[in-house]
Amino acid sequence: MLDIFDILGPVMVGPSSSHTAGAVRIGRMARTLLGAEVVRADIGLHGSFADTGRGHGTDRAVIGGLLDMDVDDVRLRDSLEIARAQRVTFSFAPVVLRDTHPNTLVIDARGCGGARLCVQGASIGGGSIRIQSIDGLEGNFSGEENTLVIRHLDAPGAIAHVTGMLAGAGVNIATMRVFRQEEGGRAIMALELDALPDDAIVEALRRLRGVTGVTMLEKR
Repeated sequence: MLDIFDILGPVMVGPSSSHTAGAVRIGRMARTLLGAEVVRADIGLHGSFADTGRGHGTDRAVIGGLLDMDVDDVRLRDSLEIARAQRVTFSFAPVVLRDTHPNTLVIDARGCGGARLCVQGASIGGGSIRIQSIDGLEGNFSGEENTLVIRHLDAPGAIAHVTGMLAGAGVNIATMRVFRQEEGGRAIMALELDALPDDAIVEALRRLRGVTGVTMLEKR
């Protein structure tokens, strides 16, 4: 009998792409947003991920993504063993969430150097995903377009500084979403861009006052 990870192509296929390819992409997105190699991950499984995920390989898929494997990486079938060999610790537990997609993961990831991030993401079908929240703040982006994710403190002029720098570099914003915890509190900007800004612009954004993190997600 074939294991679902024995059937691989440009896009992972199996009993359910939502449980496999989508889970890989959520895990890999969490690692990218963390900005460091993962040393520990506590993973909450909601809905059908909790009910049938193990049989569909969701556990191996999300761990593979956290190890920076893509959906067509043949190492995915052995990702749990690879993680243990690299001394990456992980746990899985069912969680019950409200008002969310039935295929949802909550990943509390810790990285080398002390980085920590909690990402909630949904696998919405056909391998597509939505990052619903980052550290409890709404995110609502897919990563399928060039997406600039900026974590910052809510302050007057913060949005204008970012959009002004992008405009000055000739980068057009296709869509923009801004979410904040409270006035003056933590906030997130998620900007889908028509083109990639160069590295100098991204570094300049990181140096803006009140910015706590910048991640550039390239269109896949």
